[in-house]
Order: sequence, then structure tokens, then C-alpha cells
Amino acid sequence: MVRATSGRPEVALTFHGAGPLDITRQVLALLAKNNAKITVFAVGTWLQATPDGARMVRDGGHELGNHTWSHPDLEAYQPGPMLTEIERCRDELSTVAGTPGTFFRQSQGQHATARELVAAGQAGYTRTLSYDVDSLDWTDPGAAAIRRAVTAATAGSVVSMHLGHPGTVQALPGILTDLAARGLTPVTATELLR
Repeated sequence: MVRATSGRPEVALTFHGAGPLDITRQVLALLAKNNAKITVFAVGTWLQATPDGARMVRDGGHELGNHTWSHPDLEAYQPGPMLTEIERCRDELSTVAGTPGTFFRQSQGQHATARELVAAGQAGYTRTLSYDVDSLDWTDPGAAAIRRAVTAATAGSVVSMHLGHPGTVQALPGILTDLAARGLTPVTATELLR
């Protein structure tokens, strides 16, 4: 799944979950101030190192998903280790947040390969979510460039962003303002695809 086709004026801001807890707090505070919801695709090692981050996401009414245990290039893995990457994150999500999450997002690529889809299914994920708008915030291009990239979002878009990058925090108020001015509401992936 890359985007919704319902036509509702909604977008899903999805964040790859890793990075300092302080940045997660800042992102969540900005979202609360703007009544916006997101989906965080958590990396298992981040969950293990900063379980409070996942709990804050969950307790803020946001959604969590699986983004592998250690964020490797999954396609380079054999089937067994590939499945283990997904299962370890699933299990850590369940332990830390009380849910394995609804969605899986592969690491190191925009679209899941056939092998990744099979492994995700074996781990219990029937829904794999990609994205149609990449903020490129992980390249640290600056707040203005991140904000500009997200202007490509339209009704039904799934936007890829990252926790752990200061430029993302700096860009987020403008992104939320821009979306509101265009009549687009940030919702969780589950809400977007209902």
C-alpha cells in the first residue's frame, strides 16, 4: 500500500522511529498542539533502548508499526534472518507498547520486495505500508527543504519522515500549517486506510 484512494482530505505522516527521546518528545508536543496524529514505524533497537518513546507515542493516541529490529537492508538477507528481523521487532513492540502494530514497513527502501512481503506475512503482518511522498529529512537538508518536499502531499498521501533529526522538528510546525491551509488532516495510517 502506497497511498489511500478514498478521496477524504487526509494524509498519513509516518515517522521512522529511532533517535533521541528528546526529539520524540518535541515532535509529539507539536502534534498535540495541532491535534495531529501520526504512525511511527519503530526500529526494535530503538524500542529496546528507549521504551518510553514508544509508550509516549501510544499514549498520545498515535499508532506504532514494525520497522525491523536493526534497520538493515533486508533484501540482502536470507529468508530466516529476514524473518527474525521482523519478528524481533514485533515481539519488542508487543512487550513495550502492548501491541505488535498493524503495519510493517521494510527498511532501506521505499517499496517492499516480494520476499519482504512473504516474511512480513509469516510474522503476522498482512499490511505493509510504503509512501508516496519522501520528506528526505534523513539527509538533513534543513527545515525549509523538508517543508517544501512535503508540499507534494495530496489527499490520501503517505509521507515518510524520521524521528531523530532536528530539522524535522524545525520543519513540522510549517508542515502542519501548510497541510491545514490546504484542508488536509494528518491521521494515523489505520485512519487513512479505513
